[in-house]
Amino acid sequence: MRRSPIALVLAAAVLAAPVIAQPGTGGHMEMLHGAGTPADVKAGTYAVEPAHTQVTFSVSHMGISPFAGTFSGASGTMTLDPANLAATKLSVTIPTASVQTTSSKLSEELVSADWLDAAKFPSATFVAAKVTPHGSGMAMIDGTLTLHGVSKPITIMAHFFGAAQNPMSKKDSIGFLARAQIKRSDFGVSKYVPMVSDETVLVINAAFEKQ
Repeated sequence: MRRSPIALVLAAAVLAAPVIAQPGTGGHMEMLHGAGTPADVKAGTYAVEPAHTQVTFSVSHMGISPFAGTFSGASGTMTLDPANLAATKLSVTIPTASVQTTSSKLSEELVSADWLDAAKFPSATFVAAKVTPHGSGMAMIDGTLTLHGVSKPITIMAHFFGAAQNPMSKKDSIGFLARAQIKRSDFGVSKYVPMVSDETVLVINAAFEKQ
């Protein structure tokens, strides 16, 4: 797990992840604070809320600066019981053609056959296999990321962000901040390595609504 201009899921899977850390666990997570606590999370089945779920990838650009892009349009479900995190089921899919960067030329290039090949591999998926509590409000999620037609195990560290009723949809909602690292070459995406780093950091802002 490291860096690349491609990757969920988060994921994933992406994409996403069950009951997890409070602000104050380090980095930018200390700067934003959500509502409620992990104790406010209700057991049940949740669906990804696509409008507020993002997967951001960051790579080293020529060793000069980090560079990031974002995937959107996630879908998927999570079945969660805060009293039994190990039984969590999570599956998330993200369309690879959703990738966007600050360069329109690069965004177009990333969906081409030289990179994500979105025409041949239209989606990336993350399916959780094991969820392990890891400190207050945190969980380690082991699962399989399928990207560019290649499936590999990855680990996502997820942090609880907030739990509240969405005032617009009136649905009980929960959100997580999660992080993982991959090597893009492990998934057959090796263009410009090492000028553009093989290692890719994935940051997942995940929103779920109770069904």
